[in-house]
Amino acid sequence: MPPAEASLPSPADRQSAAKGVILCADDFAVHHSASAGIAELAHLRRISATSAMVLSPQWPQDVALLQDLRGQIDVGLHLDWTSDFAQAAGHGLPLGAAMRRAVLGGFDQVQATTVIERQLDLFEAHWQTMPDYVDGHQHVQQFAGIRQALVAVLARRYGQQAVKPYLRISRPPRGTADLKGRVIAWMGADALEEIAASQDITGATGLLGIHDFSGSPADYAGFMSRWLAQAPMGAIIMCHPAHACEPGDEIGVSRVQEFAYLAGPEFAAALDRAGVVPVRGRQVLV
Repeated sequence: MPPAEASLPSPADRQSAAKGVILCADDFAVHHSASAGIAELAHLRRISATSAMVLSPQWPQDVALLQDLRGQIDVGLHLDWTSDFAQAAGHGLPLGAAMRRAVLGGFDQVQATTVIERQLDLFEAHWQTMPDYVDGHQHVQQFAGIRQALVAVLARRYGQQAVKPYLRISRPPRGTADLKGRVIAWMGADALEEIAASQDITGATGLLGIHDFSGSPADYAGFMSRWLAQAPMGAIIMCHPAHACEPGDEIGVSRVQEFAYLAGPEFAAALDRAGVVPVRGRQVLV
């Protein structure tokens, strides 16, 4: 673990910061190296949220890494339709096939409801409470058919809660989107936001952290500096860190690069330059 002096001061000690941004590590439990890296970054206060892949066999055991972070970071459900875990569970599709289904009529909402309920049950069984938020692996939370079912399930399960789970709206801030970002948003960001608002479910708008996972460590540092500068208050910057590159992980090299940067002094300096504090959703979302 990096030396203690490399960790950031608490948000309370950095009151001069200009804006609170949700720094979210996706793919907790995709494998143990990712879970361990994410937990370490949370202890260093380099991230403020993580979303769990509950269909993974790692979830029941890796959840222990988050227990002493309870109440310090947001822990959410990484709704999954496209991973190997989802395909093994019987409902999953490769990303291209899932996108085609979403565009050509959408997913069956009754079947989607069953899948969503199961993943929420798995989350709650091991975390012992509802998720702080829901997002989606490869942004499936906003695919047609899935988005309608998701909002209906959240309203039914948690509608009476004083603080309900919020949703990630996968849409880059205006003026920041490249082609990949525009395609992600086009798959249903506006529609999900509208449906969620109709049920009084908050959507965290403004997603940064989109890249193709093929650049160098210097490229990633440059991307992050730009994302920090561009992020409005309450935006999400997603990341995908891990301690090691695991066999079969298509973005494993990038995960290791992201972890090394996020755990190091260069990221701490970038946060300070941008005036950004990593915060939980409830601190910035109304």
